[in-house]
Amino acid sequence: MPQQIIIVGLGPGDPRHLTVEATQVFAEAGEVYLRTRRHPVAEALPGRPTVHSFDDLYESAASFEELYRTIAAQLLELGARPQGVVYAVPGHPLVAERTVGLILSGALERGLPVRLVDGLSFVEPILSALRIDALGLQISDALDLAQQHSPLLDPDRPALVAQLYSRQVASDVKLTLLNIYPPEHLVTVVLRAGLPTQELRPLPLEDLDREDVDHLTSLYLPPLPQPGSLISFQELIAHLRSPMGCPWDREQTHQSLRPHLLEETYEVLAALDLDDMDELKEELGDLLLQIVLHAQIATECSEFTMPEVVGQIMQKLRRRHPHVFGEVTVEGTGEILRNWEEIKRAEKGTRRVSSTFEGVSSALPALARAQAIGSRAARIGFDWPDSDAIWRQLEGDSAALRAAQDPEVQAHELGDLLFTLVSLARWLKVDAESALREATARFMARVVAVEDEAVAAGRQPQELTPDELHQLWQRAKARSRA
Repeated sequence: MPQQIIIVGLGPGDPRHLTVEATQVFAEAGEVYLRTRRHPVAEALPGRPTVHSFDDLYESAASFEELYRTIAAQLLELGARPQGVVYAVPGHPLVAERTVGLILSGALERGLPVRLVDGLSFVEPILSALRIDALGLQISDALDLAQQHSPLLDPDRPALVAQLYSRQVASDVKLTLLNIYPPEHLVTVVLRAGLPTQELRPLPLEDLDREDVDHLTSLYLPPLPQPGSLISFQELIAHLRSPMGCPWDREQTHQSLRPHLLEETYEVLAALDLDDMDELKEELGDLLLQIVLHAQIATECSEFTMPEVVGQIMQKLRRRHPHVFGEVTVEGTGEILRNWEEIKRAEKGTRRVSSTFEGVSSALPALARAQAIGSRAARIGFDWPDSDAIWRQLEGDSAALRAAQDPEVQAHELGDLLFTLVSLARWLKVDAESALREATARFMARVVAVEDEAVAAGRQPQELTPDELHQLWQRAKARSRA
């Protein structure tokens, strides 16, 4: 055998699945290196060559990445020998085999030839066991999923998770999957696919880490019972905008959608005020509809696409969180916000001094905008020394307002008083906009209660004396606080 690396796929486990080409390679080889002996074919290699394995490295390596790099480095050295090397891996060489990718790139750099001998992967016997089609199937590695916070999967398409080899991995995978799949979602644990001892265990996702699993275990995730991915939603909106869609949706433009975007934003805020999660779920969907509609219109006009929108905000978040995705160390939220502003200024350059307030929309409600402006100014040092200073300023603003006689001056002083109140809200860590919305809702509820009590007594509210109104108001106020 000339100087080269031959990488052979051992198949999913049953020796009957070994290919004719692989059988011939083993019969002619004097020695074979296995990534692991933990494979049913390892003890039944044709030709009985001398067998080596890298199992001892599994115990000493600090991580799987280090393990795979060590194996690849050793095989590159072995392949450079005059007799080359035969390396055998479970399944197919290019399906869930990290070492093979490292060997291929290293061999290319060294000018070392590599021969790939195909093998049946773990996928084919699983397809047969589950009686499913491979088209549209997503394949993921359990170790990758275990490291993710949300799975990089489309829940509207079936998925196969490989190498679910321990309960700990199964537990980590479950936690990741629960970010988009419901706990009761029915999945199937596939054990020893293609072997006589093959098992299929359907179970709810929440029970995944209660199963006994091993290195020949995979997980099948069927699609969600109803479409729920952003990809499916984009297709629906594109359909509505198509010639076969809805006339109203086709007529919309960025400008015509402005009032709807604002309305849906306020509906979300109203749901938050009510602390109603069912309502919030619905209103967030309505708001998302507006976002995707704008992205679809932009796509049709060759302005930008949804991946560009998402990609740009992802890059921005990574760039502005160097303490998470980089090497920066911070102490506390204050330093994080200062770094955020510095990064933003670096992004925007020195175009104008007012960049401190850039991004605070003039379309915001007055209270919300005032609080946002105050927060931005505070990040660069324009802030009150303490809350006592704000209380003193409130007293001064109130006195100035009481002393004002001219309507224009009164409006000016009232504005200053309101802005100082917003500053106090920020210091108290209270959202001024939400606080006023909630206070307005309480006021409305108390007025209705007074009206109801007056009518129940056979009178109209306007017929009540000021003292009677005050008494009814106090009773309504006490009931609302109970």
